[in-house]
Amino acid sequence: MKKLWIGLGIAFSYIFIVGFFFTNMMMFIKKRTDEEILERETLDGHFIQKDFDELKKSEVTIPSTYGYDVKGYLVAPYEERKFVIICHGVTVNRYNSVKYMNLFLKRGYNVLIYDHRRHGESGGKTTSYGHYEKYDLQSVVHWLKNQYGQDITLGIHGESMGSVTMLLYAGMLEDGADFYIADCPFDSLEKQLLYRLKVEFRLPGFLVMPIARPFMKWRDGYSINEVSPINFIDQIENPVLFIHSKDDAYIPSESSQLLYDKKNGAKKIYFAEKGDHAMSFTENREEYERILDEFLKETVPGTQ
Repeated sequence: MKKLWIGLGIAFSYIFIVGFFFTNMMMFIKKRTDEEILERETLDGHFIQKDFDELKKSEVTIPSTYGYDVKGYLVAPYEERKFVIICHGVTVNRYNSVKYMNLFLKRGYNVLIYDHRRHGESGGKTTSYGHYEKYDLQSVVHWLKNQYGQDITLGIHGESMGSVTMLLYAGMLEDGADFYIADCPFDSLEKQLLYRLKVEFRLPGFLVMPIARPFMKWRDGYSINEVSPINFIDQIENPVLFIHSKDDAYIPSESSQLLYDKKNGAKKIYFAEKGDHAMSFTENREEYERILDEFLKETVPGTQ
């Protein structure tokens, strides 16, 4: 009997240690500081402090359905009612979106960049990799349309977690934009977690995932399986441009191919020759812009 209790104690200890450790890593993933983000973006030639300071931008505060505020900047120099919302990836914030903002400003679009929950100046206690973030994106879309009209031309660009957020929003809540650009998304959170467990910890998934699933549901109120753009991508009718670096070591490029294959209707895919995760634009600027221009000409009426 004593051995049985010892065995049960060891088993329960393992479950709670693994469950809390794994979900803590996900929910409270370490974020980069503003200084770290700006240093990297400056070194990559994406951010010039003087130009950013002189840019005419309005601070926006948008209420989340979860009771906190979503913070961002709106840069709207054009009278034409064309807008793009930029969704950044995990651990960074709106400053990471400045490079994409500049791409679209150059093409005559007004741009809204914002911080996801628990990032930058936005509220929210946990990171959910697109689950709760998709509802915040919906709030951002509704705010923008309430300000400028329901018939604005709207695009959404997302990078990494931001692209997953965007695809979940469009596939599960509403196909509310005229076009989408998904840069390096994963197709399934569980599949991505299994891949990272293997790469980073050399652990087989069966030792962790059966524990992680109920712990995540208990601690943060959602199912890991729900965060799967592949299950909803065929609900998106409007055009999607998928972008992924061939050599992405964090989220394999296969994810974008699977999403592209299942997407119905207008779509385009581009695999960048150089660069690791979320570096397609940085390492392939001319080609990235060429593909973007082709996509906009194909999908947005009046694009020159």
